[in-house]
Amino acid sequence: MEENQITLDSLEKGADNPAFSSVGEERLGEECDGPSGESKEERRGEGKFSSYCRKALEPASKAKRFCKAHAKVLRRVILGLLGVAYLCYFIAACWLNFQRALALVVMTAVVVFFICWNLFKKHCGAKVLLLLSPVWKCFQKSWPWLKWLLWVALLGGLITWLALDTSRNPEQLISLAGFCFLVLFLFACSKHHGAVSWRAVFWGLGLEFLFGLFVLRTTPGAQAFQWLGDQIQFFLGYTTAGSSFVFGNTLIEDVFAFQALPIVVFFSCVMSVLYYLGIMQWLIVKISWLLQVSMGTTATETLSVAGNIFVGQTEAPLLIRPYLADMTHSEIHAVMTGGFSTIAGSVMGAYISFGIDAASLIAASVMAAPCALAMSKLVYPEVEESKFKGKASVRLSRGEEQNILEAASNGAAASVGLVANIAANLIAFLAALEFINAALRWFGEMVDIEGLSFQVICSYVLMPVAFLMGADWADSPLVAELLGIKIFLNEFVAYQQLATYKKNRLSGLEEWDGSQKQWISERAESIATFALCGFANFSSIGIMLGGLTSMVPHRKGDLASVMLRALLTGICVSMLNACLAGLLHVPTDVGDCVTFLSTANFSSTSYTIYTCCKQLFASSVLENGTLSFTGAWAGLEESVRCLTQCCGHYNHTACVGTT
Repeated sequence: MEENQITLDSLEKGADNPAFSSVGEERLGEECDGPSGESKEERRGEGKFSSYCRKALEPASKAKRFCKAHAKVLRRVILGLLGVAYLCYFIAACWLNFQRALALVVMTAVVVFFICWNLFKKHCGAKVLLLLSPVWKCFQKSWPWLKWLLWVALLGGLITWLALDTSRNPEQLISLAGFCFLVLFLFACSKHHGAVSWRAVFWGLGLEFLFGLFVLRTTPGAQAFQWLGDQIQFFLGYTTAGSSFVFGNTLIEDVFAFQALPIVVFFSCVMSVLYYLGIMQWLIVKISWLLQVSMGTTATETLSVAGNIFVGQTEAPLLIRPYLADMTHSEIHAVMTGGFSTIAGSVMGAYISFGIDAASLIAASVMAAPCALAMSKLVYPEVEESKFKGKASVRLSRGEEQNILEAASNGAAASVGLVANIAANLIAFLAALEFINAALRWFGEMVDIEGLSFQVICSYVLMPVAFLMGADWADSPLVAELLGIKIFLNEFVAYQQLATYKKNRLSGLEEWDGSQKQWISERAESIATFALCGFANFSSIGIMLGGLTSMVPHRKGDLASVMLRALLTGICVSMLNACLAGLLHVPTDVGDCVTFLSTANFSSTSYTIYTCCKQLFASSVLENGTLSFTGAWAGLEESVRCLTQCCGHYNHTACVGTT
């Protein structure tokens, strides 16, 4: 071997490489033949076959090289063709039935707007900023006095609007008082009173109020969210196709576990696909940008709170997992408060299946984000130097799935643990509640107190809070009972009970069955829906602490130190949303009861029939055995017939005159 080695010395003298000599070729041939002893003819045959293969694949190789060389052009051509095809489809849909295609028009307009905005920023953003720089400098100079003028104008407008609005419905002032009381209570619980960032507090509460005003008081907002809620309900209905195939129609109609829990699986699958496509990340980034630039919070905490609108208390921190180790105590508190103040999209689907209003649940989740961030900075202000202050953005990952099918499969598989957790918690908590009630009844009977239960205790302890949120005094015990179940057990059980009250009201049952109230008013329902919309309960402490500790084990002590304060803040955030719901609630107009009852079918009852019958009872006067009517019912031939029909379902003193 030594004689065949190539050295620098031999190269300088011009020695040939022996591998390329005739002897070397023979030696290499022998080595290639190896132990199998293949002949040269066989190798030539294989070489011919390889050359044929190369010639056959040459067009494909050329096409591949062409596609690589012109990838940008081909991508633009394909996108252009798809755009033209969609434009033709869009025009055809609008031409055939514009009203039917209205939703398509809105979605297309939103997508086109953001595409144009991104293109504008990319190509003209720097030029526009340079052009507007003198205006921006002038604005910065004027800002010290301009901001006070703006605050005075906003405060004056708010006071004027509240004075005019509450003059028609004075009970709204109770919700306003409750809102102010909760903010002052949280300020009293602040960790550092002198370090509170009032910019974050006022902007957060302002965004919450503006969004609530848009959803609950404006026609476009109410219609948009009602449409969105209807679409979600319609979309969740597709769950039946899968669950009926697996479990059968009988089980999914009669058994709760097979009716509501498959929705969690379906919703989790859809969310996973949206994450894989990057749609959820895009939406979360846009919302967090709005909160960050207005409230002045850091990118990490804002991103986590914005993510809580769509995902759960342990999934949202995954968005900022690489940054958790360096976050301050105040930022960790904000992350926890955001998790406690909202609910996950997957369980939201289950609550909608109960019959809870979808538009209210969506509005509550969105309103909770700025409020949670604001109240977090009120309760635990920033006193440390954040490493993320001034950081414009945080990098988000798309996940590790290779394709959309894997994303859907992983989402469905991940929901199995969540479904099992929900089912196990329901079994455990409902059984524990029944045991607690049995024990309380036993202790109560020892001192002649009948009917003592956990719900009764909550109804008395939390009744002032329910009243301050805006519930009528008669409804306050039931709303307080729901609050107690939500805080000490979980919101799943509370929403089940609220759904029962709503079902009783819509089916037209009497409000009182003896001394037992069977349902709560529409206003109280709305307040309760917002108040229960959050994971802030004692059973969530372990979930939150376990989830965050698994991401940053060395900060377990820091996480535990702010946990209870974040839980209290999360509870109050949901109550603040409920106060706004009570302040902005508009009662549903039942319309003309005379026309309705004259044409109504009394074979079954409804809330509208119950309301109109109550109005008819109030208009009837029974004197000396003579029945007469006042108001809109006076002098109508239909009055007695409608009263007789109403008396067939409801009891009233006026019914004596119809017998």
